[in-house]
Amino acid sequence: MKKKALLVLAAFMLVMLAACGKSDSTDKNNSKKDEAYAPETLRVQFVPTKSESTADAKAKPLADLLSKELGIPVEVSVSTDYSTIIEAMASKQIDLGIMPPNAYVLAKDRGAANAILQSELYGVKQPGGQKDETTKVSDFRGQIIFKKDSGIKGYEDLKGKTIASQDVVSASGYVFPVAEMIKAGIDVDRDVNFVTVGGIDNAILAVINGDADAAFSFEDGRNLLMKDYPNIHEELDSFFTEARIPNDAIAVRTDMDKEWIEKIRKAFIAIGESEDGREIVEALYGHVGYVEADDSSYDVIREYGKLVGQ
Repeated sequence: MKKKALLVLAAFMLVMLAACGKSDSTDKNNSKKDEAYAPETLRVQFVPTKSESTADAKAKPLADLLSKELGIPVEVSVSTDYSTIIEAMASKQIDLGIMPPNAYVLAKDRGAANAILQSELYGVKQPGGQKDETTKVSDFRGQIIFKKDSGIKGYEDLKGKTIASQDVVSASGYVFPVAEMIKAGIDVDRDVNFVTVGGIDNAILAVINGDADAAFSFEDGRNLLMKDYPNIHEELDSFFTEARIPNDAIAVRTDMDKEWIEKIRKAFIAIGESEDGREIVEALYGHVGYVEADDSSYDVIREYGKLVGQ
């Protein structure tokens, strides 16, 4: 009986060891941590530069172009604000975010996004703010815009003023100018009145209409209103942030399959190199091309984010 019991016990142990080995192997190969996500439909989201009701309609051509390049359906949605796209990436409601720099950094540092490309913009000639189509840049300056007769020359002159700003996650619309105000010794909680205005165009309009003394913008946001205000450069003056801001990131969810990352990377580069594709992405958010992303180029975002408490 003892021999039989020992034999049964030994057999049981062998079965358990085999099962454990199989389980370990299964966990290693199929655990959620190690699984690579291969999209059947690519879900894309972006934050529009301008506050306009036609952003959804303008997104459809981009969806069609990406679908043609990737060979799968593509859905492109518009984020209501900067925080929404971060949460969408974190909860895996979207697969790819065309993300403003500060939104990308916050998503990256939450372990929700990896940048695979960085956008390129046309340079800007100053003074005058004209677009320079002979030069592509991977970063830009923030701009503080005000009426020429306002008496404003620099950050010190913003004390006691009303400023039209963007969401607190916006790099040029909040983080960089506010960080540099803090560096200049301004108590931004007591010395300045911030009014959050959706869209750079609307923020600048608030200055034109007298609802704000100054507006935070990217360089040169005045061009958004050139059609309706052809003399805007003569009427509104500005100064710029000292630090330059890295351009938008094309970021994917962290479990994205490596082969799909490469497909997506090639698709965006192809779109940026084609005349029709460049026209579409420039109309949506000013992009005119894409280059390989280096996360370290966003370290200045992290530095300035800490200054404003993010």
